[in-house]
Parts: sequence; C-alpha cells; structure tokens
Amino acid sequence: MKKFLAILLALAMTLSLAACGSETENPGSGDNTVPENNAPDDSVQDDASAPEAAEDGYVLNIASLKGPTTMGMVKMMKDNADTQKYNFSMFGAADEIVGLITKGETDIANIPCNLAAVLYQKTQKGLTVLDINTLGVLYVLASSDSGDLATVADLKGKTVYSTGKGTTPEYVFNYILRSNGVDPEADVNIEYLSEATEVAAKMSESADAIAVLPQPYVTVAMNQNENLKIVFDLTEEWEKIDGSQLVTGVTVVRNEVLEQHPEAVEQFLSDYSASVEYVTANTDDAAALVGEFDIVAEPVAKKALPYCNIVFMTGDDMKTNVSAYLKVLYDSDPTSVGGELPDEQFYRTEE
Repeated sequence: MKKFLAILLALAMTLSLAACGSETENPGSGDNTVPENNAPDDSVQDDASAPEAAEDGYVLNIASLKGPTTMGMVKMMKDNADTQKYNFSMFGAADEIVGLITKGETDIANIPCNLAAVLYQKTQKGLTVLDINTLGVLYVLASSDSGDLATVADLKGKTVYSTGKGTTPEYVFNYILRSNGVDPEADVNIEYLSEATEVAAKMSESADAIAVLPQPYVTVAMNQNENLKIVFDLTEEWEKIDGSQLVTGVTVVRNEVLEQHPEAVEQFLSDYSASVEYVTANTDDAAALVGEFDIVAEPVAKKALPYCNIVFMTGDDMKTNVSAYLKVLYDSDPTSVGGELPDEQFYRTEE
C-alpha cells in the first residue's frame, strides 16, 4: 500500500503549484533569460503533420501546464484527436512556456495568473487574458490531534508547514492570516519546505501537524493518513475577506493572434467552455481522461477534481477577480506581478 501511495505522490508532483505557484523562479526579477528546454510532453502533443484548420483557416498552438489548468481541457483534447482544430503541447513547469510566448511560438497558453502579469510587462503589453481557468487550490490540512480549528484565528500559536517561500502561496496565506487578525511573523510558526512532498511527509510523521497544501497533494496526503482532514479551504477564506475570488490559473493569447485570427480564438473559447462544463459535471469520465493524457493518475484525479476549482470565467467577472488578486500580490511584492499592475488592456472583457 505504501508503495502504491508513493507512486501516486510522485505522479501528483506533476501538478506543480503548477497550480499554485508554478512560475519562473522569480518571475518579477527582470530576468529575460529564455529557458532552453521547451520540449513538450510527447504524450499529449497532437500529430501536427496535417491538422485541419479551424473556421478561419488558422490552427491554434496551445501550451498548457500538467495540472489543474490542463484538466479542464481534457475533453477538447480528446475531441481534437478527430477534429484536429488545435496543436496541444503540455509542460511540467510554467517557465518552459515563457520562451514560447516571448518568441511567438505558441498562440494561447494556460499559466499562473501572476506570471501572466509578468509576461504582459516583458512583452510590452503583447498578450491578453481571456479567462480564469482555475480558482484557488490551496487548503489547510490538520490531523485529528491538532486541536480545535474552527476559524483561521485559531491558527495562532500553531506550527504550520508550507511550500512557496517568496512566491504566491506565501503571499496568499499571509494575506488571509492578516485579514483574520493573525500576524504571520509573530503569531504563527510557519516552516517553509522546498517541496510539497516534504510537507506531505511531515503530515504523515506528526500526530498534530498542520499544513498548507495544494491539490492534488491534499488528496495524496489524506490517502496516506486517515486522521487528516481539510480544516480550511483558502479559496473560501479569501472570498470571505472582500467577496473576490482567489485565482490560480488564467488563459492568455498573444495579441497578434487575437487581432489576426479572432474567429479561431472565439472557437477556442467556445470549445474550452464546453470542455470545462463537461469536466466539472462528469468527474469519473473526466478523471479517466486526465489519466489517459498522463496529467496525473486516474485514482488521484477522481478524488482531487472536485477540489481543483476548475472554472471558465470571462468578461467583467474575470477582470474583477484577477485585478483584486494581483493587487494583493503587488502589495506583498511588486516583482511578483512584474513590477507594476497591468492596465485595462490586459483584460478581454467583451463577451
């Protein structure tokens, strides 16, 4: 059983945070180095030898992350085997997509929200956000011996394990703590570990451990230790503060493509919306597709999908939530969003 869970954990690592903090090592540092390794995952790259064009005659090249941001696409990826409307490429880390965007070698990409803001600055406002594809995937887990944790304020005096020091998970958690009257530096002992797998291991070793983890690590950790439970959904806690939504992933398009091939982009959005609707309504079938495309093992996907907050949010709702989220990150560390907040051109609000 332990060996099986270890395999699931290893597979789950591909989801990054990817989902929660998968970004360039310091996305706002001004480092313009283009990653050399842009080789996509062969298991999901379509046969591009003779793809059929979309309605306006242009075949979109789509790059996505191996995680929740791609899970919402699995139905359109499956359908694409017959229609060949798109060329899909999937990557294990967001920084592998950066070079493709800056060099114009991909048209549309699913990436972390703050990385989209960074690239907006680096490309001289050369991309546009089309939609939010994933809301928050961070949860606070605790064991049955961790004491009464009815509210976030109850974390005072506790030790909490987490990852993402100096990146979005830290900024998000600190914002939620402060908004609940908890000083993350004085009131809580937050121990940052380098990998989510290390945090999961701590949860299995300690009888009273508390941790911040993204999906699907949450699912894997709970499979390893039946005494663990989710005590706080940080997406819900974020919404309680001012009514906005915690954002993880967005879909961006290069402006050149948006201007020259609007019909193809509209078709993509229609197909993507239908795919997300299918995935969120058919967990078992969607989990099978997630496993088929080697995003994460089907058993993990089946349990994790309901907690991955996969959405298709566009227009003013998208703009409102993305802008509120980026403002929190900017206030924590301006470099995390590229040094300044994006202007109005960053958002595609017309429906």
